[in-house]
Amino acid sequence: MTTRTTNRRQFLKTTGALAAIPYFASNLDTFAQENKSANDKLNVAAIGNGGRGSAVGNQAGRLGNMVACCDVDSQRAEAFAKRYGQSCKAYGDYRDVLDREDVDLVTIGTPDHWHTKIAVEAMQAGKDVYCEKPLTLTIDEGKLIQKVAKQTGKVFQVGTQQRSEYGARFLHAIVIARSGRLGKKLKAISSVGNAQSGGPWPTVAIPNHLNWDMWLGQAADTPYIKERAHYQFRWWLEYSGGQVTDWGVHHTDIAMWALGMENTGPVTIEGKGDFNTKPDCYNVARSFDTTGTFANGNEIRLTSGPNELIIEGEKGKIRVNRGSLTGKPVEEILASDQEKQWLAEETEKLYGGKPTPHMVNFFSCVKSRSLPVSDVFTHHRSVSFCHLTNIAMLLGRKLEWDPKKEDFLGDEQASAMLSREQRKGFEIKT
Repeated sequence: MTTRTTNRRQFLKTTGALAAIPYFASNLDTFAQENKSANDKLNVAAIGNGGRGSAVGNQAGRLGNMVACCDVDSQRAEAFAKRYGQSCKAYGDYRDVLDREDVDLVTIGTPDHWHTKIAVEAMQAGKDVYCEKPLTLTIDEGKLIQKVAKQTGKVFQVGTQQRSEYGARFLHAIVIARSGRLGKKLKAISSVGNAQSGGPWPTVAIPNHLNWDMWLGQAADTPYIKERAHYQFRWWLEYSGGQVTDWGVHHTDIAMWALGMENTGPVTIEGKGDFNTKPDCYNVARSFDTTGTFANGNEIRLTSGPNELIIEGEKGKIRVNRGSLTGKPVEEILASDQEKQWLAEETEKLYGGKPTPHMVNFFSCVKSRSLPVSDVFTHHRSVSFCHLTNIAMLLGRKLEWDPKKEDFLGDEQASAMLSREQRKGFEIKT
């Protein structure tokens, strides 16, 4: 390791914990300009270089020095590395990236079933982590990530960017809901659209540029079907939770925070989903309608309706999505300068400062050694709600859940679904 890298790492360890969360202007370019010295920039590696993985990797690359990238599809890794010239080396095995002592942080944009193993090993290798949502494939994986995050003290941001972006509409909705303006007993309807359906799909030859065995990872060995890989992994329960977790965790995460349930979970969960059980077909729930009820009586309904989040109580109702925030309580706030000021101040309190782009928040927290806005602990609760929804639908019955013990009450079959069998050689170890 070079002296420069050692000095920078030592500085972060010794002084970062004392620093307050710095505020950076709300765009990536401003942050990059303020940290333009190569000696000040963090060294970044992007693991998973497909669509979303490439996007978050490039965001990090604008704020730090992109020194490595990795994908089991060599075409994707090489295309990503090419953008950064000779400074970025492409790899086919993420472990080679984690072995590099000069890498300060990694972005993880792989299919969901790889998130936990890579994230755990990255933290153990001394790297801070930005990982795409949904963070986990199972509830037990979330417990493990929390454990390792506490043990290592690494900064970990989950890619639920609605906590940071989209004009602070979601943050405003949370502030309004938590203020009591909608009432004491609240219900949220998290609507996220249908999943794709299709198949059966044929087995075809594995492309030379794809390491299919490595792509499968902990999942069961299966012949190559083009529609299993890359973007389409979302529609297979072997690698994802479908629309329930992929989009569901976005709105449900906001709903949990708005209802004050971000550190707990429901006590009951029930619902129905439309699953295709034929072989070699997309097999996640195409449509679904589920409800989780919390100990205080608040509810979150997760459904495949039109994309929006509705939060309502006995006093009022608001609607929010990435394009708008509406409802009578919103209109009343916007009609008063005093109320608008109140909303702005409460939003900053909620966020821990002025909202910034999600990746900027991560880099700021890496430098200050602070908890980012989308931490693994609250995200685990949000994605667990979605996992519970899938389990209830797959079993076809109402389930009782203990949010403190994080286990089902008197239901061994359901409890067995808190984890997945892992293929030999790809087990997640600690």
